[in-house]
Amino acid sequence: MHLRRLVCAVSVFLLAFTIVCAAQEVIIKKVPMKHVAAYSGESMYANYCAVCHGDNGRGNGPAAKALMVSPPDLTRLAKQNDGKFPESHVYTVIRGDTNLPTAHGAKDMPVWAELFTESSGGIPSNAEVHRRISNLTKYVESLQKN
Repeated sequence: MHLRRLVCAVSVFLLAFTIVCAAQEVIIKKVPMKHVAAYSGESMYANYCAVCHGDNGRGNGPAAKALMVSPPDLTRLAKQNDGKFPESHVYTVIRGDTNLPTAHGAKDMPVWAELFTESSGGIPSNAEVHRRISNLTKYVESLQKN
């Protein structure tokens, strides 16, 4: 009888442990990319960046837990750069011309890379790519905290 209770207790523990572990698993749902106008840095951020970087830019978006490298706190970029917003660095990171953390994939942000890279077919055009990156960079600059 004692052995039966022990087996039952161990089984309940294992079931509870499995449920807790499964509940902590982060599942990222892939959805089609929504096209957002190049003139709105705020709309582009909300649609392309907030899922990882968070609505407030602090790196606490809903998908952040699933990344191998935590997204940086975008509100502290100027503070970490002696009070000067590193505009050219942010532009370069968005464009994918730097060694990004492995969370971003090879050389681009995986969800929306084609919006921020020039393509040989002209879609998006070089001017639109620059406009998108510039407006998104300006929006990230507006997130800076003192």
